[in-house]
Amino acid sequence: MQKMIQVLLFILPLAAAAQQTLTLDECFDLVSENYPLAKQGELLQNQSQLDVEGLKKGKLPKLDVSAQATYQSDVTSIPIQIPNATVVPPNKDQYRATFDVNQLIYNGGLIDAHSKVKEATSKVSQQQLEIILYGLKNQVNQLYLSVLLLQENRYLLVAKEKQLNTRIEEVKAGVKYGALLASSEQALEVELLNIKQQSIELDFNKWDLIQRLSLLIGKELSLNVNLVPPEVFITDTESNRPELQLFDLQKEQIGFSTELLTKSKLPKLNAFAQGGYGNPGLNMLDNSFNTFYMAGLKLNWNVFDWNKTKTEKQSIEINKEIIDSQKETFELNNNLELVNLQSEIDKIEALISTDSKIITLRENILKTAESQLKNGIITASAYITEFTNLYESKTQLNLHETQLLLNKIQYQITIGTYNKN
Repeated sequence: MQKMIQVLLFILPLAAAAQQTLTLDECFDLVSENYPLAKQGELLQNQSQLDVEGLKKGKLPKLDVSAQATYQSDVTSIPIQIPNATVVPPNKDQYRATFDVNQLIYNGGLIDAHSKVKEATSKVSQQQLEIILYGLKNQVNQLYLSVLLLQENRYLLVAKEKQLNTRIEEVKAGVKYGALLASSEQALEVELLNIKQQSIELDFNKWDLIQRLSLLIGKELSLNVNLVPPEVFITDTESNRPELQLFDLQKEQIGFSTELLTKSKLPKLNAFAQGGYGNPGLNMLDNSFNTFYMAGLKLNWNVFDWNKTKTEKQSIEINKEIIDSQKETFELNNNLELVNLQSEIDKIEALISTDSKIITLRENILKTAESQLKNGIITASAYITEFTNLYESKTQLNLHETQLLLNKIQYQITIGTYNKN
């Protein structure tokens, strides 16, 4: 423990020489860039492009080469004798090598429909990733403002220590000339040590939070990093949460899936050609190796599918209704959270107004106590009580101001309208 304290006391002066400055907006940008899941965005986009490219290759000719050698137990034969002719039956061992070409002519836009479904699926996946990254804003906000609170409290401790040192010098003079007891100086010295202890504890707590924030945003931060208090202005705007866009994309995906089902029932026309070399060729009665070819068109149309497509479309429409209900539930819960946050904001603003009045009164009381301490009217302990009360009130004001920022930013994150300042 002693070694860690020494390290901190050594680091602080060095950190002050090259102090970092960090804003909340920078933290939001960094977590969106450096969080491990953020890499999936580009991967999902590349995957979608490859999938669509693969589907569109279905419009190109398909080329196949095949070869086979067979031996069969029996072959076709003619059971009658033909005068003045000899009919030689096919060989039982047969050989064939072919080159086939198939070209899609028409399939009702089925490939394009498949491509749209793939693209819509990719958009849904990317939006789900966006929701995860957006949710990290709450975590970053909590850590950032927690560090900011400790930073502001550290400033208070420095001011508190400076003011107490001034009192100690005054009391020392009083003790030297016999106006005050030596115990008064000792009581103030004890309070000064208490402030140093509070500073050490605060630095340890701050370092813990900074390390967590550093890991989350993927940027190394020093203990003495300076966090800039964010400015937040709440305006009445419509919700712009990424979840709402996800619901729209899911319904769009369903629309493309319905279109795909419709396209799948349309007729499909293909042209084909085959060239080959084998024994026998197309003439089964010629027991010799020959070249051959054939070409033609092939039409395939599933005229009646026992209402399978209609049933699948009805199922998809139910999915739309499910998404609508999920959207309504999300909006309700989101509105409930906004009401709660607005209530907290109103309450904290009222508390801050009271804090300011309390601090003004305690500053006046402390001035009186300072004068009384110099003149030996009150003890150092009585002065320390008023001194501590003032800085506790200032610490409470810091806490309320940080809580106000936290809730205001949380409000904008919840409604989905947090904008950079």
